[in-house]
Amino acid sequence: MLTVDFSRFPLAPGDRVLDLGCGAGRHAFECYRRGANVVALDRNGEEIREVAKWFAAMAEAGEAPAGATATAIEGDALALPFPDNSFDRVIISEVMEHIPDDTGVLAEMFRVLRPGGLIAVTVPRWLPEKICWMLSDEYHEVEGGHIRIYRGDELLGKMRRAGLRPYGTHHAHGLHSPYWWIKCAVGVDNDKALPVKAYHKLLVWDIMKRPLATRVAEQVLNPLIGKSFVAYATKPHLPANTAAPAAAAPAGGAAE
Repeated sequence: MLTVDFSRFPLAPGDRVLDLGCGAGRHAFECYRRGANVVALDRNGEEIREVAKWFAAMAEAGEAPAGATATAIEGDALALPFPDNSFDRVIISEVMEHIPDDTGVLAEMFRVLRPGGLIAVTVPRWLPEKICWMLSDEYHEVEGGHIRIYRGDELLGKMRRAGLRPYGTHHAHGLHSPYWWIKCAVGVDNDKALPVKAYHKLLVWDIMKRPLATRVAEQVLNPLIGKSFVAYATKPHLPANTAAPAAAAPAGGAAE
């Protein structure tokens, strides 16, 4: 299940990509399949070990093009162990809402991204997230949980102040918001509740089979209740008013 839209975030074989806060590695795996040289970084050592195992399995199965590389490392988003201008692309998906110093993370991403490089940032969208918080304290009041709810304009403003130039936005995972509302209503850890089990089966069916009915439904729901807000930006060349690359400037959506 990808949140980043790679038609808006073009990736070429050989590009050096950082998936920051990679979690289980879904975006890192996709970049590897596309021929990138991927570094997946997360502070959770257990998840990093699992991601490394999957990278090795993908290489053995021939799921990545020849020449592509993939590395999984444990690290701190506020002190990235890379030189300036190291990466062509940076992805940070569903991470910044967990980190108190989000401006510090943006500064580090700006530092390691090369001039002309692209960044994709995804966070929970304001309205679906606000409903989750209203339905359940347990949803967010946990160790390592969500500490803020972003409005789209707020996130874009922080990205601009970090030196990045946003070039597009959209919303994703409209089918997933009702699932989380149900979980929050019945108990976020109550996976045995019938509505949760039934909706989970629908989501798995959608992810595995991608039927036309759910694809159309999600396209309709994304602008209304899409669970994630996705923003794309470029690191300008000097001087700072240089325009973003034409190939990386598709039409964006509304910031919410």
